[in-house]
Amino acid sequence: MHKLLYLVGVDGSEWSNRAVERAVHLAQKTGASVKLVYVITWQEFQPMMIEGVAPPPLDKKQIEHDVNEKILQPSIEKFKAEKVDLSSEYIWGEPVDALLQQVNDYHANMLFVGRRGRSRFADILLGSVANKLAHCVGVPIVLVP
Repeated sequence: MHKLLYLVGVDGSEWSNRAVERAVHLAQKTGASVKLVYVITWQEFQPMMIEGVAPPPLDKKQIEHDVNEKILQPSIEKFKAEKVDLSSEYIWGEPVDALLQQVNDYHANMLFVGRRGRSRFADILLGSVANKLAHCVGVPIVLVP
C-alpha cells in the first residue's frame, strides 16, 4: 500500500493558505504527504494585446522565481515544524486541467483547494476553479472556506 498524498492547489490567496493549513493538519493525523501545486497561467502575466503595440517580453524564469519565493517557500517554511512530508511544485497551464493532471499523475488521495481564488471578478465571470474541480476530479475534494 502506498503512502497517502494530499494535493493542495495554491494561489497565494487567504483561501488557499487555509487549504494548506487544513491539509497539513489532516496529514498529521493520517501520516499523509502534502504536495502544494501552483499553476502559473499565461493570462496572469501576459497583458492584453493592443493592435500595433507589442507587450513586454515575458520573463518566465523571473515569474517562476517569484512564485517559488513569494508563495510556495513561505508555505513550506510556515509548516516545517509540523513534521509532515511537505513538497511543492509550480507548473504552467490552465489551473483545472493542470491540477487534474497532477491528481492523476501522482495518484493523489485527496485534493484541497480554497473556495475562492485571488479574483472574485474572475470567479463570477468565468466560474471558479474550485467549482470546476468539484465536478470533475476523481478523488475526494475539500473546498476550504
